[in-house]
Amino acid sequence: MLDLDALKTFVKVAELASFTRAADHLGLTKARVSLQVKHLESALETKLLQRSTRVVRVTPEGERLLARAHRLLADIDDVATMFQAARSIRGRVRVDFPVTLAREVILPRVPELIATHPELELVISATDRRVDAFREGFDCVQRGGGAGDPNLVGRSLGSLKMMNYASPAYLRSHGTPRRIEDLANHFVVHYSSTLADEEPSFEYPSDGGYRQRAMRSLVTVNSVEAYHAACVVGLGIVQTPRAGMHAKLAAGTVVEVLPDFTCAPLKVLLLHTHGRNPPRRVRTVMNWIAEVVAPYIEADARSPRR
Repeated sequence: MLDLDALKTFVKVAELASFTRAADHLGLTKARVSLQVKHLESALETKLLQRSTRVVRVTPEGERLLARAHRLLADIDDVATMFQAARSIRGRVRVDFPVTLAREVILPRVPELIATHPELELVISATDRRVDAFREGFDCVQRGGGAGDPNLVGRSLGSLKMMNYASPAYLRSHGTPRRIEDLANHFVVHYSSTLADEEPSFEYPSDGGYRQRAMRSLVTVNSVEAYHAACVVGLGIVQTPRAGMHAKLAAGTVVEVLPDFTCAPLKVLLLHTHGRNPPRRVRTVMNWIAEVVAPYIEADARSPRR
């Protein structure tokens, strides 16, 4: 008889490429995780993982098992819950969001989700770096931008409306731009996730597409939080999703500028690590995320203004 707990442990070790991280994720000791994998290998009479002092790699036999195991465990999860009431969804779901989306949109609605599913445990990561969903043990991730990760499965939720913002103090000092040509006398806050030596620019619609205008910048930042903060203190204009700026607009710490010259909408992807059959708890959380984000989303990338 195949030990399902051992199979789950193998899957987690393979995904995270680490016995230590898998143990932390599963709430087991490293020795217990290692023992379960050894028992599984013995039962199947094959080597599933190659171990060294620095890295864990999945063998070809392990890869074949991993593909089947994802589907099998998802089916078992569905069978275990198919006759339970909707409120009986249980278990841990690990999700990663950009910082601003987590703080402004997701976290305020979490109490509603927990009230509906009190046996659900939501683990939320809020970071602006691009996490490795498999190695870091995430069930699903929300990402903004273009193409997704080919190893992840999911869907596009639509696009976030972008807007240009500046602080009242900045505009008093530099004037309010009305045309693209006015930007010759202005600065942008430069965002670079790697702090690389990139040229700051302002993106705007032109001839059915989008064009970059080279700009001057007083500061470069590598997080959305710092990007917004630099705008508030008057260091320049920012181009950012409207969804994360409602509180600052209401407080009057920023105002919209150049509303007819916004950059391309930011595509929003919701991706998961469970192949074609995610567990019911993961599907439930993903559907909830889509519902929460929906008011801030517009249809995928409308044609830009000319």
